[in-house]
Amino acid sequence: MSEPEAPTIQSSAAEVWGLKEIRYGPKDDKKTYKVITQNFNGPCSFIAICNILILRGDIVIEPRERKSVSYEFLSQLVAESLLLRSPEVDISDALSIMPLTQRGMDLNPVFTSPTAFRPGGSGGELKLFQHVGIKLVHGWLVDPGSQEATALERSPDYDAAAALIAEVDHFTHGQFVVEENPFEDEGEAQANAASPSSSSSAGPSSSSGAAAGLSQEQQGKVADAIAVREFLQHTQSQLTYHGLFQLASTLEPGELVALFRNSHLSVLLKVGEDSAEGVGAGLYTLVTDQVFIKEPSVVWERLEDVDGGWSTFVDSEFVRASPAGGDFAGQTAEDTLRAMEVLEQQFQDMDMGDASADHELARQLQAEEEYHARQAQEAYLKKQKRLNSMRAEAQPKPQKKKSRDCIVM
Repeated sequence: MSEPEAPTIQSSAAEVWGLKEIRYGPKDDKKTYKVITQNFNGPCSFIAICNILILRGDIVIEPRERKSVSYEFLSQLVAESLLLRSPEVDISDALSIMPLTQRGMDLNPVFTSPTAFRPGGSGGELKLFQHVGIKLVHGWLVDPGSQEATALERSPDYDAAAALIAEVDHFTHGQFVVEENPFEDEGEAQANAASPSSSSSAGPSSSSGAAAGLSQEQQGKVADAIAVREFLQHTQSQLTYHGLFQLASTLEPGELVALFRNSHLSVLLKVGEDSAEGVGAGLYTLVTDQVFIKEPSVVWERLEDVDGGWSTFVDSEFVRASPAGGDFAGQTAEDTLRAMEVLEQQFQDMDMGDASADHELARQLQAEEEYHARQAQEAYLKKQKRLNSMRAEAQPKPQKKKSRDCIVM
């Protein structure tokens, strides 16, 4: 029998998450809370749930001097909160799904409603949110007036859309996924996607020879699959402007919800005019990336476009952040985290050394050198992001629901 693999530094660090102090609450009555940060493959679904419970005061991290927490510590707090909240309700499904949050759970958003998700398996994933009283939302919504809307009425959620594409690729013998538009030109695809009757009537005369052997039902599915694939390819951030508008118009000011976006879960807050300062009212996500754990001015990130290109970091008062480590707005958490991982470790190592004047001078010089290196890294990451976007446009792929870097429900 082979021996189990020794835990790596990354896997060991992923089991313990650092805590960061922030201020949160009404404008004139903010309190100090310790929220959970995450790194690499942290279970973002579970961390989002815990952070909402912390900010609502449902669970408390004690003692105040605690600097990190483990899954075991947090799961006990959440279980106790569930039992206190619903003493007469069967919460076995919710409790049974909690260990799975370390590996990921199945979220299947419906493209027509910001609060609609189809359950997977026993449905325990959704029951966990229900029992802890946390609203689960998303902005991956199709505009009712768009050309894809009719097709998505017949494949209204992600799993149904993926199944349709797989079915069409199967009965077209692998041509659908490989080719951008195997049977029709763009104008015909859009016209056929507009209605079931028009798509079904697109007989062999409007298709290539490869489609000549398909039934009318299959041709209708091809037209639907083209429209669905187009929607998935153009909404790879899993957020649309229609969805952004729906979130902004339906959420209540001061409401904390769990946002599913870009295969991640995060804490979303709507800030009203009465509570807004600095940047102003709007939608904000809680910044939980561990790289910002020592940046007290980076607390929230404004959600104002679908791809993060205009992101703005703000502090607890919703005033534009001025982080000592530089402005990372517009980059993804993964890019920033990887760019800063080595730098963070270097600073920690230096803090453990001699605090003499010579050492302090060397540290300042090193910090300046790293700052310039970081600026170069930021430019490189932004360039890579643009290149990746160009590659994605050139070689579109069906949207994946799970991210390798962040475990999702």
